[in-house]
Parts: sequence; structure tokens; C-alpha cells
Amino acid sequence: MNWGYGMFGGFGMLLFWSVVIVLAVLLLRQVTRGGTRSRARQILEERYAKGEISKEEFDERRKDLSE
Repeated sequence: MNWGYGMFGGFGMLLFWSVVIVLAVLLLRQVTRGGTRSRARQILEERYAKGEISKEEFDERRKDLSE
């Protein structure tokens, strides 16, 4: 039997790996984007806890980060 290596076998493999690569790139972009925001939020919370910024400034910057 010839499973998938007929006329469209090569195209099917190319399509499969293209989809896998695109999904991997999209997942990586989502993970890194979320990581940057959470790190920024963590720094903001640390600065507020240390008293380096006021409540108003904390709320304003937190709102900016959530947009």
C-alpha cells in the first residue's frame, strides 16, 4: 500500500510542516508577549510595595499595562 505518497504526498508533507511551524511561531509569540507583561507587572508591584511610587501612579501604570 502507498499511504500518502501519491500525487499529493510531497505537497501534503509540505503543508503539514508549514502548519506545524506557523503554530509553533504563534505559540512562541504569545508566550513571550505574556511573559513581558507579567514581568513588568511584577516590577510595578515591587516598586509600589517598596513605597517608590504612589497608589495613584501604581493604578495608572497598572491600567496602562492591562491595555
